[in-house]
Amino acid sequence: MPKSIEELQAICKRVRREIIEMTGAAKSGHPGGSLSAVEILVELYFDYMRIDPKNPKWPDRDRFILSKGHAAPVLYAVMAEAGFADTPIGQLNTLRKLGSVYQGHPDVRFIPSLEASTGSLGEGLSLALGMGLGARLDGRSCRTYVMLGDGESQEGQVWEAAMAGAFHKVDNVAVIVDYNGIQLDGFVKDIMEIAPVADKWRAFGWHAIEIDGHDLPAIQKALRLAQATKGRPTCIVAHTIKGKGISFMENNPKFHGTAPSPAEVALALQELK
Repeated sequence: MPKSIEELQAICKRVRREIIEMTGAAKSGHPGGSLSAVEILVELYFDYMRIDPKNPKWPDRDRFILSKGHAAPVLYAVMAEAGFADTPIGQLNTLRKLGSVYQGHPDVRFIPSLEASTGSLGEGLSLALGMGLGARLDGRSCRTYVMLGDGESQEGQVWEAAMAGAFHKVDNVAVIVDYNGIQLDGFVKDIMEIAPVADKWRAFGWHAIEIDGHDLPAIQKALRLAQATKGRPTCIVAHTIKGKGISFMENNPKFHGTAPSPAEVALALQELK
């Protein structure tokens, strides 16, 4: 059943707490880019995608691929909240522990409900296009959504796939760029500027939409526009804030790949009350 904005916001807050707790417990991981993607994944999994957590391999399900696989904590928390049996909510704090299903990057060997093992940056869109073309050949109405990072968008394979997606008119695939402006070594603009992002996707033949990636109604509208667009795929450029929701993490490159200390975990959880 579709959820209200208030219900979705409450789930977002729980997911943020879980991201902080699990990366803190692991003493490693990528909290910043997980926090920036919360609203988008919550909207997809709890309101928009056709999925059934009790039947995760339902042939007509929609698919989601987290191409920026280092942001696995947000995907794990969202899937656990959604009730997938192979992502137990009580084990989230085993992230990155030996033998845990919650590996540092999504791995289908541990979580069969995942659509793909991801994290080798640049590959997710190619996977999504294969799924989209496969659905077309099978006559299925399912859609595939793939989240790219902005640092990841410096990869050449992203643009090869973008060119192929437009050429083959794979309109059942939508890209969502988590455009938070920060990558591993600092600010994207200082390492290899990718702006103007939406114009680049348009030049490659895609329908491009720019939104505030933390505004749930804006995300809902963009997803509807993507589904209504025929004859070409859609890219949603979601302007987000790295570390969103935690004052000392927001726009702080440190927290791309550094877990919060015990004191920082306590402070962050206090902010999220």
